Amino acid sequence: MNATNTPAPKTDLAVTHVLAQLLERLEHSPVPVGAEQYRSVVMHLVDEFRDVESGVQLGQLLDAYPAAAEVYENMNYQHAGLCRSGLDASLSAELAAKKAIERAMRHGPETAHE
Repeated sequence: MNATNTPAPKTDLAVTHVLAQLLERLEHSPVPVGAEQYRSVVMHLVDEFRDVESGVQLGQLLDAYPAAAEVYENMNYQHAGLCRSGLDASLSAELAAKKAIERAMRHGPETAHE
């Protein structure tokens, strides 16, 4: 019998916290950030999210760092949709998209970007 050893989820979020904080700084940097640096931080954060235990601590971290929350949400979209996005923001985006589509269908591409 082949038993697979799946490691227990991480409960220490120190590394995840540092990466989330760094991503937030990059998001709000007044100085342009290199694409490779940004991608590296996001990929390291994705690796951390794969190993961390979900729960109160993770929820608090995601509440404190919106950029990290967006990464987390995108990673889990197939299971939970946009579960961390505010309903008002999601509804507003959906309504704006619907109006843009309706304008485009009525008037053609020349007025679709209004």
